[in-house]
Amino acid sequence: MKRILSIIFLPILLVLFTLSCQKEAGEGGDSSIHGYVHVTDYNASFNYIQGEYDGVDLDVYIIYGDDISYGNKTKSGPDGKFEFKYLRKGSYKIYTYSQDSTLSGIAVVSKDIEITEKKESVDAGTFEIKVN
Repeated sequence: MKRILSIIFLPILLVLFTLSCQKEAGEGGDSSIHGYVHVTDYNASFNYIQGEYDGVDLDVYIIYGDDISYGNKTKSGPDGKFEFKYLRKGSYKIYTYSQDSTLSGIAVVSKDIEITEKKESVDAGTFEIKVN
């Protein structure tokens, strides 16, 4: 009887253990996501460009997998570049905020990023934001 129970439950336990060891998107890995924030400075009515420059010291956020809110944030450097390190394989959303001419005055600029390999460095590209 014990032998039959062990034959039945051992595979079930192994499957449960394997599933519990799979890690979701988030911190704790060897991968990274990096990108760049570019700013276009408009006048108050957003119809004239006053200048363009690197997005210095701006908040950039990351959402891990299907989470509802951001899991971490970083600031862009003096060259507009940012990086999120120590990530695992999985899906991520990177975003920052931009001003716009709507009633709210704020727009989200986001990109969905997928890390598919260990030790992968993914370029999220340029995030174009507007200010006035």
